[in-house]
This record gives sequence, structure tokens and C-alpha cells, in this order.
Amino acid sequence: MRIRDRLGISTRQQRRLTWLMELVMLGVFLYGVWRLNVKIIANAGVALLIAQLVPVLERDYGVPLDAGLTLWITSAVFLHAFGTIGTGGESFYVSIPWWDHMTHALSSSVVAGVGYATVRALDEHSDQINLPPRFVFVFILMFVLAYGVFWEIIEFTIGVVASMAGTETILTQYGLEDSLWDLVYNTLGAVVVAIWGTAHLNDVSHYIRDRLDERAA
Repeated sequence: MRIRDRLGISTRQQRRLTWLMELVMLGVFLYGVWRLNVKIIANAGVALLIAQLVPVLERDYGVPLDAGLTLWITSAVFLHAFGTIGTGGESFYVSIPWWDHMTHALSSSVVAGVGYATVRALDEHSDQINLPPRFVFVFILMFVLAYGVFWEIIEFTIGVVASMAGTETILTQYGLEDSLWDLVYNTLGAVVVAIWGTAHLNDVSHYIRDRLDERAA
């Protein structure tokens, strides 16, 4: 059973939550413009673009992203964008110790979902490919860990460039210990998807499989 079914959240309620988060993200973006805060503008702007990409994929390309999956993806980018603002002059990433861990776990679960749907589609597409469940589990973990390391490198590089240019960095890295904890919570998000991905991502993997079948025909 899907998590949203256990919680009793209707499709209409999920879509309303998605719209509300998109509206708040727009507010965060405008707040950043008002404050001339490049960090808030950049993070909220990218989050809004990703949130708008979801309905485009569903409407224009037929990707089966239902209300639950849309809410999942939107939640990940919303919490990241919202975390750049805060109280007392500090962002929630600084003032709330667990905020960074939460956003990393949720964002990595979305990345894990992409990897899971793709590898399942490849498995079903070709008779020459046979991927046991244990292999898929390990693959998802390695896929997300590789993404996590790549992201930490991006954060470090942007920080160095911003420091050399004498400007504020749009992505903050808080040290080696923080990076290690980021990877731990990335792995946690990957484990959740590896265990429960079948219940939520079958439609997406079948869509990818059908596209592969069409190209091979």
C-alpha cells in the first residue's frame, strides 16, 4: 500500500499542498529580489524551475507523474528553497541543526527514484538483462552516493570561486564533518526508495520501458 493511502490524503489535497508550496517558493524568490540576496534568488529560482518542470513532463511528454510523486518532488525543492530564509538573520540551514539533514535525505530520495525507475525499465526492456533485487538495492545506494559526492564537490567549488571573487556563495559547505553527515542522510533517502520504490515508481519505470521498446522497434 502506498504511504499516501495509509495517511488518507486525497489526490485533491496533495495537489493543493503542491500549489501552496509553489506559491510559497514564489514568495521566497520575490523576498530574495526585494532583499537583493543572490543566494535566496538563485536557490528559490532553481527550485521553482524544477517544480514547473514536473507538470511539463506530465502534460507534454506523458510521463506518469501522479499527484503523490509531484508532491514528493515539489517538497524536496520547496524545503531547500525555504531553508535559505530564516529568522534573526540566519537561514534555517544554520538556525535549525536538522534542516540540512532533512533536505539531503529528501532530495537524495528523488535522485534514487530516478535511478530506480531507470534500472527497473532497463531490466524489463531487455531479456539479456537480469537484475536481481539485491543488485538493484546496491545499485541505488551507489548511484545516490556518487550523486552525493558530486554535489559536495560542486558546493566546494562554488564556495572557492565565490571566495576568490569576494562574493557570497549560493551554496554553503560547513566542513568535512557536515559533508560526511550529508552522505549518511543521502544514503538514508536511497534506502527508503530501494525498499519501497516498487509501490510508487512502477508507472514511471513502465513508461521508460515503453519508450525504450519504441526506440528498439
